Amino acid sequence: MNLFLAEFAKTLAPDDHVVMVLDGAGWHGAAALAVPDNITLVPLPPYSPECNPVERIWLYLRERFLSIQVWPDQNAIIDACCDAWNALAADAQRIVSLAFYPWIEKVIS
Repeated sequence: MNLFLAEFAKTLAPDDHVVMVLDGAGWHGAAALAVPDNITLVPLPPYSPECNPVERIWLYLRERFLSIQVWPDQNAIIDACCDAWNALAADAQRIVSLAFYPWIEKVIS
């Protein structure tokens, strides 16, 4: 997580500041986490998948691309997941419709 935050921070413009919403994964709240000055971490409350936008994205991917299928091997599973992710990534409006909760608008306003 430290490496991710450091590398992500480097991609931001000098005057940018990012608020990153995190779920309760253990590595998100590690005591040794080094958070760059241009990132603010906001943890979600425990047991609140309804507040976590990525939960709706995973549900969409499972329902539209990945459910009720059997793949012959691990490579086929990885290919199916990559195809699903790339199809979603190509549809920015779909991502907004899935993940832009009203509370997010209030946070970024």
